Amino acid sequence: MKKTYVITGATSGIGKALLKRFVKDNIVFAGYRNEKYISELEALGAIPFYIDMQKKETVAKACAYIKSKTDKIDTLINVAGCVVAGVMEQLPVERIREQFEVNTFSHIDFTQRLIPLLGRVINISSMSSFGIFPFVAPYCASKRAMDILFNAMSLESGLDVVSVKPGVIATPLWEKSIETNKSSIEGCKGYENEMKYMVSNASKNSKNGLDADKVVDLIVRIDGMRNPKPSYTVGRDAKFAEIVSRLPFDWQNKLVKFKLSRVMITK
Repeated sequence: MKKTYVITGATSGIGKALLKRFVKDNIVFAGYRNEKYISELEALGAIPFYIDMQKKETVAKACAYIKSKTDKIDTLINVAGCVVAGVMEQLPVERIREQFEVNTFSHIDFTQRLIPLLGRVINISSMSSFGIFPFVAPYCASKRAMDILFNAMSLESGLDVVSVKPGVIATPLWEKSIETNKSSIEGCKGYENEMKYMVSNASKNSKNGLDADKVVDLIVRIDGMRNPKPSYTVGRDAKFAEIVSRLPFDWQNKLVKFKLSRVMITK
């Protein structure tokens, strides 16, 4: 029996891998931001819909379009996201607001509008939700906020919500983050060495991270469960981050500072 899925961020990385897996035997609505992907999504057998997580009006229009095409959604998978990086004392507040708009608020808005049709919601969170990683604090906070707010939604209304927290995944997200954060990275006075390391590490992540199909495999299993847990981790680094998050906060800070000091010595 065919199921109906809605996937945001379906043109690359985890979203594209999910689309390819689910579209074979199901109806899949695939979110895109760049029109160049429409023909590719259609060729895969998906139903494309335009959505820009920074523009509230497109969220509303996307929901209206989906509702006009179907009266049920078995699983909504919120994948779309971005990374805002830089030093907190120098990052413009507007950039931090942008991070929360894309990674948190837009997903809440999108989900709320589709609730009458929804069966299950699977959010692609991050191991960053477990703690604060230096120089990507807005990203960490936006993922933690998403987890907390959606969990509250689940407790209050009974909506079936699952958070999937991957470690570092080999996706274009990391290369994109270098370009989108160029001004913040290049303008970080006094933190030049840290920024060089961050750029180098992002480039490595895009190639050496865990294969996106590992995340897809887990999501397929979750989608087939009657009563999944509210949270899952994927990858050794994510499982380690989860363990560290259970330590007293001052211990966590000491570990992060130690790791950072070792990294800067090697650089």
